[in-house]
Amino acid sequence: MESKLKMIDREPYVSIGLMAGVEKVRFELKGEFAGRDGARFNTGSFLATTDAGRIEIINTSGDRLSLSSDFQLTPAEPRFSFVIHDVVIGIDFHWQQKQALEFQGVFRIKLGSDGQLIVINENSVESYLTSVISSEMSAASHPELLKAHSIISRSWLLAQLEQWKMPRQAAPGRSEIEGDSKQLLRWYDRESHADFDVCADDHCQRYQGITKATSPAVFESVHSTLGQVLTYGSTLCDTRFSKSCGGMTESYRAAWGEEEIPYLAVSYDGESFPSGFNLPLSDETNAAVWICNSPLAFCNTDDQKILAKILPDFDQETTDFYRWRVELKQEDLRDLLRDKLGVDFGAILKLQPVERGQSGRIVKLRIAGERETMVIGKELEIRRALSPTHLYSSAFVVETGRNTFSAPEHFTLIGAGWGHGVGLCQIGAAIMAERGYNHRQILAHYYRDAQLHTLYSESA
Repeated sequence: MESKLKMIDREPYVSIGLMAGVEKVRFELKGEFAGRDGARFNTGSFLATTDAGRIEIINTSGDRLSLSSDFQLTPAEPRFSFVIHDVVIGIDFHWQQKQALEFQGVFRIKLGSDGQLIVINENSVESYLTSVISSEMSAASHPELLKAHSIISRSWLLAQLEQWKMPRQAAPGRSEIEGDSKQLLRWYDRESHADFDVCADDHCQRYQGITKATSPAVFESVHSTLGQVLTYGSTLCDTRFSKSCGGMTESYRAAWGEEEIPYLAVSYDGESFPSGFNLPLSDETNAAVWICNSPLAFCNTDDQKILAKILPDFDQETTDFYRWRVELKQEDLRDLLRDKLGVDFGAILKLQPVERGQSGRIVKLRIAGERETMVIGKELEIRRALSPTHLYSSAFVVETGRNTFSAPEHFTLIGAGWGHGVGLCQIGAAIMAERGYNHRQILAHYYRDAQLHTLYSESA
């Protein structure tokens, strides 16, 4: 299938939201920058706060240097950079932490509709990618993985921009009655970032600045794939990816809207499907056998040398990503659900899968309590509801503890994978690269019938 997408003259620029909803921003400049009004800002430390609905910039001596409604600095030379302190990464996930991150390009601070500060970095797509692929995975990863990730990160980004954006169903919060249960279906897809194109965290793609992009292999991987994207017919592919599919990738429909996307289909993450297991994994019995065992797959690895090579430091803290267990005590579960869903179920009597995707991920889960019964979905809503942060995935089976006073003491979730499982499996792709697969083979494995296409050949 030949791509019908036309080339463009040169790479686009992108605006990335680094922080939002903050009262103050501590930052450093490394080099000379120019403000909108021509004012010069040199190397040093600064603080941004709000004053009567405007942005105030002060130096370490407390002198006011600027008061405006939209503060912007442009570097005098491309090599100059800025450091933002206390950037929250992994927001709401189990690895959430604050870091000081360094960036290049245009630096903006503006006021949000809530009167809080929003920090934005404007950069060229290729410069953005050098950070993304070494933030999502380690810069020490195999070059073929870095090339594959450059292409899918570029494709995903450009698919979000207005010029190429395809219609998608909105991210709904839908509540209705279905049989004897209330039903809440919610998914988190293309919520528009009104003040920037994409955010810098896991909700979009990790973008942690030049702090992470230290390897010549990263720059070579981006440069050698300049302008290359995946397409399907006349469509720029929306190349989703997750950390570990748990042995089986999932379909787009199971995680987001109701449409089927051909290149985001279910597939086994290996060479030949292992014996002793049956498909489809949407069947409850098949899913239980699959999840409660550890079938061979590319992403089934506990090789610490490889994992240390491919995963950023904070990701290496997660060691049980392929198969995992979580125990939820009755009282803790009641409190979690009350906090996350705003519903007092009373004692929780049963957690029952209603619908599974073909990777075994639960799409709809019935929560039966003494006072309320509700069906929730899709996968991310389930993961959020059953954890103080997020469950690794919604591919799990439920073991119910013994009853005390007519309700189970606890529930044990036995799970598979890390993330939504749609598209490329990062750990699986990393293992493929280590085993000699090239980036084209990796892309063909995870995005069925997608074509490699050069969208532009000239950098900004």
